[in-house]
Amino acid sequence: MNTVHKADVVINGLGPVGLMACILLGRRGYTVHAVERWHQQYGRPRAVTFDHEIARVLGMLGIDADNDPGIEHHGDHYYWLNADDEILLEPDWISTESNGYHNRYWFNQPELERRLLVLIETLPNVHVHYGREAVSFEQDAEGVTLRYREIVKGTTTVEFAEGGESGEIRASYAIGADGANSFIRRSTGLEMTDLGFLFTWLIVDTRPFEYPSYRTAHFQICDPARPTTVVPGGPGRRRWEWMLLPGEDPVQFGSEENVWRLLEPWGIRPDTAELERAAVTRFEAKYLEQWREGRALLVGDAAHLMPPFAGEGMCAGLRDVVNLVWRLDRVLQGAADEALLDEWSDERREQAKWYIEFSVGLGEVICISDPAEAALRDARMKAEYAVQSKVGPVPTHDALLGAGTWIADDPLAGRTSIQGRVAFRGRTGRFDDVVGRDAWFLLSTVPHGADLDDRRRELLDAMGGSALTVGPAGSGAEVVDLDGGYAEWFSRNGVEHLLVRPDFYVAFTARDATQLAERFDTITASVITDAAAQERITA
Repeated sequence: MNTVHKADVVINGLGPVGLMACILLGRRGYTVHAVERWHQQYGRPRAVTFDHEIARVLGMLGIDADNDPGIEHHGDHYYWLNADDEILLEPDWISTESNGYHNRYWFNQPELERRLLVLIETLPNVHVHYGREAVSFEQDAEGVTLRYREIVKGTTTVEFAEGGESGEIRASYAIGADGANSFIRRSTGLEMTDLGFLFTWLIVDTRPFEYPSYRTAHFQICDPARPTTVVPGGPGRRRWEWMLLPGEDPVQFGSEENVWRLLEPWGIRPDTAELERAAVTRFEAKYLEQWREGRALLVGDAAHLMPPFAGEGMCAGLRDVVNLVWRLDRVLQGAADEALLDEWSDERREQAKWYIEFSVGLGEVICISDPAEAALRDARMKAEYAVQSKVGPVPTHDALLGAGTWIADDPLAGRTSIQGRVAFRGRTGRFDDVVGRDAWFLLSTVPHGADLDDRRRELLDAMGGSALTVGPAGSGAEVVDLDGGYAEWFSRNGVEHLLVRPDFYVAFTARDATQLAERFDTITASVITDAAAQERITA
């Protein structure tokens, strides 16, 4: 049986990144067909943590990371310890960011994916095809064609079902969210740059019957005899990771018998906990230089791989999608050309590279197995920590976007935007919750409205954006700054205007009306490239 489908976008792969793409595109009204080789969602944990930026992204789906039973935050230190239990480093996993969310959250990936699937079920224009393996991918000037075949249920290798469904999906664009061995990436001929980082670790997830208490909620043991990671795994869960040493057999090391042996010193035994997952995996560092090939767009592990030491792998994939969807929306509407997608590729590549290189740098410290080298590391890091401990934990989020749809010479742009508690039209709460999200917002401190002329206001409206004033109660501002956070931010940075993109990133700030007009025209020239809009821009 051969089935033919028409779509605006076809997505290959339905992990968290592919699911997010389905939801965001579906909510914008596009017809989406998604293909997943497995017959159901993978039921075991992989990612267990996300950062403040992804907490804000999940808010787009109605998931409040601070008040959700499936997500937890530990207001506790994240220490790196040596073999003698001495502190070497403390990355900042304890602070709250300027967007109002904590630096670090913990969750169970299968539970999150199930919730994303429930959201997809509310979108009649999104169609998922489980148990279907992509077998060919082609593209031309008008669109893409992905062909698939049904596979036998319950097999660990691809075995096509005799008499099963075969089909094809014709779409305008394809998103490859299909992991490290991406079929879409291989079909386009794109190859990853390999940074040569390769270590093998055992990852173990447990559900203790009584939740254990350790020195801190999360810590890293930099012991050359066995580098070890101990972190939460979401509510009621715990994760351990152990590095394999040279010459150790991955099969034997990952055996259930050895797993319980490694857990026993931590008070985790078959009578005190359930073993959910034990997997030996390779930590690698790779990325694509080019994330778009024609109408094929690569996201998540299909575009980049990083060691887990910064907890940013899934986060990077979700950033890819949130940054991509608003651009793809513009292109599918015919309001912008594909240069906007190239800017996406450039932005995401450089930011992902920063996190990859940051994670590799952490791994190069953690994965030392030579005692003499470890001793030198310990002496250096203890001396550095003696200084660092006086000023607080080390910041862990200093990544800029690559050059793209933001003003590069603005030191405040290319980063995530501030979010405070506000009052707006009778409601109070975080800005995203009471004013809106997934749109452009021009926020200004100018008392009588943003300094935009009518022509530029039309352009902002054409982008689906809003111009709003922000100020204290009684100032006449449309958005009331309840805690003074916006006032402090604008004053400290010497600006009057802030343009926030639909992915929460700062496109630019401006100190006055003249700079606002100049920078606004630069951004709109990328975002709106249809002929009529260009006439207005140059009028």
